[in-house]
Amino acid sequence: MITPLQAVILGIIEGITEFLPISSTGHLILAGEWLGIQGESAKAFEVIIQAGALLAVLGLYRNRIWEMWRGVIAKNAAGRRLLVNLLISFLPAAAAGLLFHGWIKEHLFHRGAVTGALAIGGILMIVVARFFPPHPFDFAQGRPALSPKKNGTGSLFSMTSSQAFLIGLAQVLSLWPGTSRAMVTLVAAILLGFPVAAAAEYSFLLALPTLGAAALFDFVKNYSVLFQQIAPLSFGIGLVTSAVVAAIAICSFVHYLTRHSLALFGWYRIILAVLVWSFVR
Repeated sequence: MITPLQAVILGIIEGITEFLPISSTGHLILAGEWLGIQGESAKAFEVIIQAGALLAVLGLYRNRIWEMWRGVIAKNAAGRRLLVNLLISFLPAAAAGLLFHGWIKEHLFHRGAVTGALAIGGILMIVVARFFPPHPFDFAQGRPALSPKKNGTGSLFSMTSSQAFLIGLAQVLSLWPGTSRAMVTLVAAILLGFPVAAAAEYSFLLALPTLGAAALFDFVKNYSVLFQQIAPLSFGIGLVTSAVVAAIAICSFVHYLTRHSLALFGWYRIILAVLVWSFVR
């Protein structure tokens, strides 16, 4: 059984790392080994805390989500375009995940694969930070999102279908534990010419279909374990902890990106990979 204390620890780790470019899956694998939580129970509990992280995005970006909904039911071309682009970005990783899910679980969910991905991703982020400095960023209505009025070049509303597809191809790389879905989508959007903060917002929104589908898939596979090995108290603690910490992490991260580059996160990944490889046995 996962204890309340373990639920708090894992909820904090998920909340902090899910939307930062440092790999939530990699951190959860390492934390699970440290806490002695592995196998089916660890995967089942990950469904809960991922759901908590998604609740944070739904709350923070409710206005943007409403715009997309209006694009479906009414004449809101900008919202409809953003929704279509998110679906385009979602499809490559969804297809690859269905095809290679078993192989990835069998061969890549271990310390060596995670540390290698952390280090390589860290180097990539340092290089990107060197050539793509942060941009000034205006927040609409005091929340971490682009203003709907700023629909010119470099905003989410100017993204083309081909750019969305390229970001989706990059997201396929995140199936390798330790790579980080946030990192590859963020870097891909930056390389396509989007401001760092705008790229981060697209990455957050893309988490909704991507993590939502993954959580649903894992829930169907592990629902029996979910209710047999996780007490209701631990269930609730993990969900709430993840949601609250994720909301704080998202707001802090976007504010950070308006003034600083991604280099700090790149160095963090490299240092963590070296420490884990050197001292964790």
